[in-house]
Order: sequence, then C-alpha cells, then structure tokens
Amino acid sequence: MKNITPLRSLGKSDLMITPIGLGCWQFSKQSNMAGKFWPTLEDNLVDSIVKTSLDGGINWFDTAEIYGNGASEKALSKALTDNGEKPGEIMIATKWWPMFRAASSIIKTIDKRIDALNPFPIDLYQVHQPWGFSTVKSEMDAMAELVKEQKIRNVGVSNFSAAQMRSAWEALQKNGITLVSNQVRYNLLDRKIESNGILQTAKELGISIIAYSPLAQGLVTGKFHENPELLKNIGMRKYSSQFKPVGLGKSRPLIKTIQELATKYNVSTSQVALNWLINFHGETVFAIPGATKESHATQNTGTMTFRLADEDLNLLNQKSAVFK
Repeated sequence: MKNITPLRSLGKSDLMITPIGLGCWQFSKQSNMAGKFWPTLEDNLVDSIVKTSLDGGINWFDTAEIYGNGASEKALSKALTDNGEKPGEIMIATKWWPMFRAASSIIKTIDKRIDALNPFPIDLYQVHQPWGFSTVKSEMDAMAELVKEQKIRNVGVSNFSAAQMRSAWEALQKNGITLVSNQVRYNLLDRKIESNGILQTAKELGISIIAYSPLAQGLVTGKFHENPELLKNIGMRKYSSQFKPVGLGKSRPLIKTIQELATKYNVSTSQVALNWLINFHGETVFAIPGATKESHATQNTGTMTFRLADEDLNLLNQKSAVFK
C-alpha cells in the first residue's frame, strides 16, 4: 500500500519529511557503552532495514554521535549509499553529546560528524541532552555559527524541558534562526510532555516534537501482556515498573483497546500506537521507531498507509489519559 500521510514541515523549517522516520541507535555495532544496548547488526541487515524503510516511503533517519561513537552514523551512511541514495534525496538528523563538554565542543567536533555521515549533509543537528557544562545560550550560539558556516542546516534539541526549550528558541531567534524540534520520550504509556508544558510550549512556538521510544520499548504491542515469559529476556527493561505485574495490570485496559483497533483496521498493534502519535496532535508530532529486523521496518512504514478515525484517536486518548 502507498503512504496516504503527506510530508510535513519540521518546525518552521523548509525540511519536508514523513511523520515516521527511522531511529538508528540499533546500528551502533556495540562500539561503546551506549552501543551495547543492542546486538551487533551485520552490514547486510542494516542495508535491508534501510532499504525497506526507503521503499516504504520514509525519507529521514535519526542517529547520534553517542550511538557507538559514530558507528551508527557510518553504518547509516554506508547503507544509504549501498541503496543508491544520493545527498539531498533524504534527510539526516544527528546529535552532539554534551556530557563533560562545553559549547566549544560543538564547533570542534562537527567535522567528525560530517566525516562520519559523508557524503550526506547534516539536515538537523541536535543537542542530545541538557547536561553540558555551558549554558543553553552558549550552545545555541555555537549551533547558530554552524548554520551560518553551512555545516548544518537546522538546529534541534533533545530531552529539553519546556523552559530549556524556550531558552534555546530565544537564543536562536537572536541569531535569526529558529529552533525546529525537541526530541523527547513520548508514547501512549508515557504522556508526561502533555502535562509538564513541553507539548504546549512546542505548539506555541511552532517547534516539532520528535517522539523517541514511541512503542514504549515494545510494551504497547501487548506481547508482554500476552506472554509474560518474554519478560525473562528483555535485559534491563524488566526492572522498569511498567514491566512488573502491577505496571502490566495498569496498562492492560489500554492494550485491550489497541488490540481491538488493530483488528478493526486490519493492522498491527504497533501501527495503531504509532498512528495515534503522529495524528492526534495534528502535524506537531513525528515518531522515530527503531528496527532490528526488516519486518520491524515494514511495520513502521505501514503506519503511514492508514489513519485512525477521529473517534478512535479520541478513544485512545481517553484510555491512556492515566499516563499523562
């Protein structure tokens, strides 16, 4: 099936992208501590996942410096090249890691990011966390310098609070640049951005929300509710309260509704959950599910081949309101 979801503008930029992108943390090759969260994916599998994503209509990919210390960026660039993509045909977002660093590092390390992604340009460069040694203003001034030098096209942030996001927006405005996005955890089982001011501020300022962990690490699919035996093999996730019996009981009514809607639309539970994310708030929210198998990429792209009816979007809103 073809995508019925049109391209959207990321924030107030000229980037026109699909509401679903591919998150690429899983391409880290276990190259550093962050990379060890995922098993090593061989190059041919990475190529296949990227090809399936492209064939399904996805036109942008999100990676980061910390994902294998550049390994994910390099794997993504190789896979895009292997699939015949050329600079300008797709959009790439990556991130600067701020821990134990100052804003000057943004300038000093940009050439490494450019080299890792070569020949593809950086369409969106994001501050990965609000944990740097410098102020938000200093970081945004450095980002603005990179825009003016044409080393990056647009600026985003990640995991910023409403106040931090507003500060970043104000600092960029003084440089004649707009903040286009804030990448945050957001899914039907974690709707905190709706109650802590992040979503409201984003809408006010015209900033897009990029939702990571959009499937709540697989929890919204219902597979752990149906087969608790799977909980034995999920690593550190099993220590999260949402994966414990009380947590599973709390989310069970929502999971039941998701499953019923999946049957109604003849789609998967993950597609129902993603479809709610990219449609309930108009065009404000984008989602970046990952994929470690071709089938995952097929599921991701299939989300854009249908749209939940307003009554069903509202039903999921009501059923998941307890997670705001």
